[in-house]
Formats: sequence, C-alpha cells, structure tokens
Amino acid sequence: MNQKKIKSQPINYKEKILVWLRDGRKIIGTLRSFDHFDNVVVEGACERIIVDHYFSDIPFGLYVIRGENIMLMGELKTQELPNYMVRVSVQEIKDAKKTEIETLDLKETMRKRMEFLDCLD
Repeated sequence: MNQKKIKSQPINYKEKILVWLRDGRKIIGTLRSFDHFDNVVVEGACERIIVDHYFSDIPFGLYVIRGENIMLMGELKTQELPNYMVRVSVQEIKDAKKTEIETLDLKETMRKRMEFLDCLD
C-alpha cells in the first residue's frame, strides 16, 4: 500500500490571521486553536468594518468561529493599511455601514422597477 505524505507549513500561533466569514464579516486576531471540523479559536479578535476609505475595529476578545462559517482564512503578513484609510469610531462606522446598506437597497429597488418597466414594452 503506497501512501502519499502531505506536507504542510507549521502553524505559527504568534502571527495575526484574517478570517473572512460567509456573511462577509472580517475577523482579525491571533489563532489559538482549531479542530478537525475547522472550528477555530481566535484570541484578541476584532471585527474590521470597512466603508469606502473609513474603517474601525470592534473588539471581541476570545472568539470561537464554527468551521462551516469560514470562507477564507490566512496569515496577515503586514498590519499596515493604505495611507488613504482613516480610522473612525465604532459608532461612526456603524452609521456609515447602515447608510451604505440603505443606498444599496435603494439601488436594487430602482433596478427592479426599471426591469419591470422594460418588460411592459
């Protein structure tokens, strides 16, 4: 019986990671543990919210993420953000996100109405 050995990189438990969730949220923190279901424990976790050129981090502390919710996970090589990014308060970013969602909903509603009117012709 010929079995192939799988080589993998050793896990560095000191580096920051980015976890991109199925619902679009981005969690940043330090990987502490994982299991065979891809559940992960992130220490010092925070959710990074980005709207246009503004961002804010909402701290969570120790955070457990179910593996079924993870779309992408990787090591952050650098913590630097582009120069045009501006850190704002949590309340400001929540208000900006709410406005962004309302704008997208309005655009989608207008698009659907235009499609409906096109069908009448």
